[in-house]
Amino acid sequence: MRMMPLASIVPGMKLGKKIFSDEGIVLLAEGVELTGSMLRRLGDKGIHYLYVQDPRTEGIEVPELLREETSRQGVVTIRSVFRDLVDQPGKRHTGTYPYVGKQVRQLMHQVMDDLQRNRDALIMLMNMHTVDHYLYMHSLNVCVYTVLLGMAYGYSSDELMTLGLGALLHDVGKTQISMNVLLKPGRLSLEEYNEMKRHTERGYYLLKDEPNIPLIVAHCAYQHHERLNGTGYPRGIQGFEIHEYAKWIGIVDSYDAMTSHRIYKEPMLPHQATETLYAGSGTLYDTSMLKIFRDKVAIYPVGITVTLSSGQTAVVVDINSASVHRPVVRVLTDEGGADLKTPYDLDLSKQLSVMIKRIDAGPSDR
Repeated sequence: MRMMPLASIVPGMKLGKKIFSDEGIVLLAEGVELTGSMLRRLGDKGIHYLYVQDPRTEGIEVPELLREETSRQGVVTIRSVFRDLVDQPGKRHTGTYPYVGKQVRQLMHQVMDDLQRNRDALIMLMNMHTVDHYLYMHSLNVCVYTVLLGMAYGYSSDELMTLGLGALLHDVGKTQISMNVLLKPGRLSLEEYNEMKRHTERGYYLLKDEPNIPLIVAHCAYQHHERLNGTGYPRGIQGFEIHEYAKWIGIVDSYDAMTSHRIYKEPMLPHQATETLYAGSGTLYDTSMLKIFRDKVAIYPVGITVTLSSGQTAVVVDINSASVHRPVVRVLTDEGGADLKTPYDLDLSKQLSVMIKRIDAGPSDR
């Protein structure tokens, strides 16, 4: 299996991973032969990359952070909770939603159980094979990535539960934003952008009085767009005024937004998004937190095509958790670009004279 940009996939190739809707329904099954109309529809949905089958990359399996059932149930739960809030926005002034806390806590227990089974897991791209309302998958991604960082930082189970709830519900205020603004397939006007920014305050007011939601969770919704140097919103607070949990969520929220499929923009690859975050080290984001983030991100996703310093083309096979910048790769060509009769695996953590020169936008051998 390998990851390829949609523009490089031709009809007749076979899908390597199932594609789900936001209701957890399988839209395209693994192994289905892709047609031109399928590829066009996926492009219309904002999908830019797909996993496809390739005999030369047989045996390369992309690890999943969550079990399929947890991931599907997660998006369904978020969709249900958020849509109920969208349908009844006026209630935010007159009542609470006690069921919200119950539903999201149940989901958090599932997420934490999955992640506790593999505490050494790295942050992988989770949304390469989901066609959905962006907000739902984004909320789940930010939750999972943030909990992984919290585990690496050493938070207790109770702290991880609160941190995870804050991450899961950080964008709940977007349920109170006009759908015309929220789903606009393009750049927002200044007026629309100011409307979008109000989701932080609206999220806080939705959550602050919920009986089953810690008050810190409401502050995560309120503060996740604040930045160390005071240039964030809604209040322009800085440094120690920003809750620690909100700082974690701010990093992950930015990362997932940069690496996610959107109809109006192509996603960044992990190494590009990580470099962008590091440009704000010490000014926008906490440097010590970014270091933990960097060590937990699989910047070269399994299945992606890379060019080595030797000039050879390879596909990432596995991630070395102790050295995420030097994965195991499967070499497909010689130095001149000719296909190898027998591709072979190379562990870059043991071959220090060879390094990844660049990530290819598409396969160089086809």
